[in-house]
Amino acid sequence: MSVQAGVWNFDGKPVDGAFLDKLASAIEQYGPDGGHTYINGSTAMTYRGFHTTLESRLERQPYVTSRGLVMTWDGRLDNRDELILQLSEGLTVDRTDVAIVAAAFELSGADCFCRLIGDWAISIWKPLERELLFACDYMSIRHIFYCMKEDRIWWSTDLTPLVLLSDDKFHIDDDYLAGYFANDPEPHLTPYREIRQVPPGQFVRVRNGMVQVERFWRISPKSRIRYKTDAEYEEHFRHVYRQSVRRRLRSDSPIIAELSGGLDSSSIVCMADNILAKEGAETPRLDTLSYDDPSEPHGDDRIYRKKVEEKRGRVGCQIDASRLGSSPAPLSYSQFFPLPGYLGYGRQLEIERADIIRNGNYRVSLSGIGGDEFMGGIPDPRAQLADHIMHLNFVRLAKELITWSMIKRKPWIQLLFESVMEFLPPGLGRHLIADAKVAVWLEESFAKRTRLAALYPNRGEYFGFLLPTRRSYIAGVLLMSNRMAKGPTPQPTMGEARYPYLDQDLIKFILSIPASQLLRPGERRSLMRRALVGCVPPEILTRRTKQGSARTPVMALSNSWKELGTTFDCPLVCSSRYVHYGRLLEVLEAVRTGKSIHLVMLQRTISLEFWLRDVVSRHLLDVAAGLPANGASEPARAWA
Repeated sequence: MSVQAGVWNFDGKPVDGAFLDKLASAIEQYGPDGGHTYINGSTAMTYRGFHTTLESRLERQPYVTSRGLVMTWDGRLDNRDELILQLSEGLTVDRTDVAIVAAAFELSGADCFCRLIGDWAISIWKPLERELLFACDYMSIRHIFYCMKEDRIWWSTDLTPLVLLSDDKFHIDDDYLAGYFANDPEPHLTPYREIRQVPPGQFVRVRNGMVQVERFWRISPKSRIRYKTDAEYEEHFRHVYRQSVRRRLRSDSPIIAELSGGLDSSSIVCMADNILAKEGAETPRLDTLSYDDPSEPHGDDRIYRKKVEEKRGRVGCQIDASRLGSSPAPLSYSQFFPLPGYLGYGRQLEIERADIIRNGNYRVSLSGIGGDEFMGGIPDPRAQLADHIMHLNFVRLAKELITWSMIKRKPWIQLLFESVMEFLPPGLGRHLIADAKVAVWLEESFAKRTRLAALYPNRGEYFGFLLPTRRSYIAGVLLMSNRMAKGPTPQPTMGEARYPYLDQDLIKFILSIPASQLLRPGERRSLMRRALVGCVPPEILTRRTKQGSARTPVMALSNSWKELGTTFDCPLVCSSRYVHYGRLLEVLEAVRTGKSIHLVMLQRTISLEFWLRDVVSRHLLDVAAGLPANGASEPARAWA
């Protein structure tokens, strides 16, 4: 994942050379393959490369087009062959991804963005028009952040330099924190009110000191694919899934794929092996990386992972993840993180992973993120049952209510009530469902002023009279793009992450088929399991268990209890009026005594506290604007 940054002084003053050097130096760690800087009076753009393909090694960026446009591109263009055919007259011998994108932009301007398939982010400076454009892919896998001031704008694909190199103090964005607690913040937000992010599937136009955001990619609510038989759906799925994996094997370095033993990761590895054996690919080899944690309940991932390794004929790299819960590790930040959400107890595993990637010369990793969300991995029948209600198909509704009632161990009347809620606008429905309840330890005043309950999962959008399953699909894409927008910029030691289940064509197919192809009573991932017979070991296709991941984080918190006690004696999250002090202590005590609690929300609260302490200690926040430097909203209490 290459990096790009730049600055434009609106007042026409030349770019400060010392500042530009600092900006270029700040992004060098992410771009070990070198790069260049473009300077033209009041505008400067800098680029540092992290090459993963043969073509990327031929690029020279910033890229200057024949018409004088200046571009920096960070990405992988998956439909390059298709675009080359369409742009043959406008292309020179240079067939790098950035040259293809430049030719497309010169031909059709910003309209070309919707034709770019892959993971990408681009900055374009138009000197004659004095206009600057930023854009990123439909899922926001690649990022661009920008800080707008009266006299200038500066930007970067990494948020860190925008924060650390600024001469100004920042203000915490409460709307960001509300989204952080609810599910994921809106993609255009950052924790800093002064810094914004290019939203997924949209582009930002900066001209005359003004910012305009426009959408170029939309989900088509009317797209439909209907076949007569299951076999036809299976064939189509195999085609788009194979294409998705093949696209991500485009690398001139070895690739490492995460392998847990679950259906998602196993399918990626098995399909990749099939492609390498039958078609070949640019990558010289594909290896696997697994995290073993036998301490987790239902910890049988190793049994299934070995089935894949037996099929491959070789064992992959392994990291012992059980140490997260068995050995003490600090929770505090060892280095600056621009976003809350990180806890330091996983640092040792990160170091081990970095060693594996460096020693194996891996530059690309494959991840199964998105499989649960889009392949029918979450057994939630509410939207499908609501479809039957909307179609007045009461016979089928009754049959599936009874079946799902036994599977979910819920009364059928409760399932029916939850399904009816799918028809309600978010403003009404969110007050009637359990998953929209604000965590008890959050301050009521904070929740009220940010309308926190309105942000909870699957209740942020209303899509009118579309089928409930269609609404659910679309909401899932929006939620995933929010999550990917807040992913950290990976360091070269972690490799460039690629996500086969987030492929644009694969998602388009999933959004167009009947929901019953993905999820059937008692059949999670129905289409995957049927379509991948012969490719994935049968033991994995028929697997019904799923290894949990809750015990290890709880143990990690228990091992750090003294650190938590010191930290939460005077917590900033309480003095800032985000969290109620007394109720937070009660929740922490409940965790220590083994009571069930919303673990993800609690981890986010703890991470926010350590993050606030770090940014305050670095003097990055305007403390006078409302965030105390230290101290609690109530007198410190003895730690239980």
